[in-house]
Amino acid sequence: MRVAALYDVHGNLPALEAVLATLEHEDHDEIVFGGDLTWGPQPHETLRLVRSIENASFVRGNADRDLDDWQRSCLSDEEMAFLQGQAPTIELDGVLYCHATPRSDDEVVTPATPDERLAKILAGVEQRVVVAGHTHMQQNRVVGGIRFVNAGSVGLPYEGEIAAFWALLVDGDPQLRKTPVDHERVVEAYRRSQWPRAAEILAERIVRAATREEATKVLEGRASAVFVPPGG
Repeated sequence: MRVAALYDVHGNLPALEAVLATLEHEDHDEIVFGGDLTWGPQPHETLRLVRSIENASFVRGNADRDLDDWQRSCLSDEEMAFLQGQAPTIELDGVLYCHATPRSDDEVVTPATPDERLAKILAGVEQRVVVAGHTHMQQNRVVGGIRFVNAGSVGLPYEGEIAAFWALLVDGDPQLRKTPVDHERVVEAYRRSQWPRAAEILAERIVRAATREEATKVLEGRASAVFVPPGG
């Protein structure tokens, strides 16, 4: 089975369209959208497009679960219910798809996360492959016999360049992919958006792409906090 894992689109319609155009020429059976679809400049347009795709499954991200006021103003009650009603994890072809980690939709795992900490995060997982996103940096590593894959971010990558990052799982074997995007179209989408954070994100993460090193430093600082299980 060939599964395209598209994570962290973040309302970036031009980037999403670029990946979907690539997939028109890439043999695949299913697309998994791994959460955080609409937090960004074009929430309604992005959600409308992904929902038009027949062979799609969805995982709920932290930004889908906890919609901000602007997203709520752009989406109908039915659209919000759709986002918030998705499962936090799904299994497909023996692969576990989650947004951040199997136990949380906002827990931080970066390429700098120690193997010992990741092993604790993955304790009890029965699948041999876990695909996640959330930290917007691709990775592919094996800890304790489990392969942990970060598919990267389609719409807001922290990779030092403006492109769309995603993954293709072929019979559970991950291939990390990158699709070029029209930078000017992305910039224009931000400039035309009424999103209150559009100018900030445009300046800090789009005009000059955030690097892995910068993002890792910030995110690992957050990861030092004690993890509290949901409901704990």
